[in-house]
Amino acid sequence: MKISKNIGLGDPSSNFQNFIDLKLKLLCCRYWLLDLWDCHDMVFPYWRIYWNKNEGGELIHNDKITSMRPDMLYIIPPFTSFSSRFAKHHVYKTGIHVSGKHLTNTIDESKYEEKSLIHFFTHFNLGVPFDNVYPRIIEIELTDYLKERLLYLTERLKIENTDFKLTFNLKLQAFIKETLTNIGPELWKTINMDDRVLKVIRFVEMHVDKKLSNAEIADVVNMASNSFARLFKQEMNISVHNFIQNRKIAKACDLFEHSNNTIEEVAFNLGFSDRYHFSRVFKSVTGLTPAVYKSGKYT
Repeated sequence: MKISKNIGLGDPSSNFQNFIDLKLKLLCCRYWLLDLWDCHDMVFPYWRIYWNKNEGGELIHNDKITSMRPDMLYIIPPFTSFSSRFAKHHVYKTGIHVSGKHLTNTIDESKYEEKSLIHFFTHFNLGVPFDNVYPRIIEIELTDYLKERLLYLTERLKIENTDFKLTFNLKLQAFIKETLTNIGPELWKTINMDDRVLKVIRFVEMHVDKKLSNAEIADVVNMASNSFARLFKQEMNISVHNFIQNRKIAKACDLFEHSNNTIEEVAFNLGFSDRYHFSRVFKSVTGLTPAVYKSGKYT
């Protein structure tokens, strides 16, 4: 009988198994009553899953309007430019304008179904390279399994909205992962991405705080700058320069969410020359100023 060289891992088999390292990072999960949901040209560096318990919500991407249905989930990959609105109360044509309140177990949802949008959402990241898929809005059928998970999550969110226990975290992760398994395989072509591009993506992640030139990036894989730029654009549907900017802004959003750093400190830590340059890039990527993003007044 052959014995695996990795017997120290408790595996007696000699067959090598290659697993995909998916690093799911939860950012937020909320259940709200929305009176206003006029959000235009939002572009953020994380995944979103949306579900509305009632009709009236709309998503707009590339001039296509998607009417949101209660029997569907809506997945929005990172860096997808989109807009949203509550059709029954549509006021603003630009900017990001949200008003509403957190749903609690003392509120009778049925009394608000006609005048408000009953809205669940969660934001998360999957790590490199899975946060760099093709931008789009994906519609997923709400299966019985997903409906059961969603009922648990929304009921718990009405009771606890800040300090989540392990069970809630595990069930939220299970809900997200099951939702993602319903996405077609074409979305996950990053798994088979050119090794040189993957190497550069990981290099950028490790040096996101530095000023990186195209020539320096190409040197990582021993290629001419122009040749690598063409390869990268072909694989990623984005230029090297714009990709680096996106990753810096993604890191900035993470710092705003999980630290008390000022805008100036974040700009300096990410290699920007000053706050004003950082703010211009941040707004060009997300559609928001850093100050508005820090305020959290969006969904």
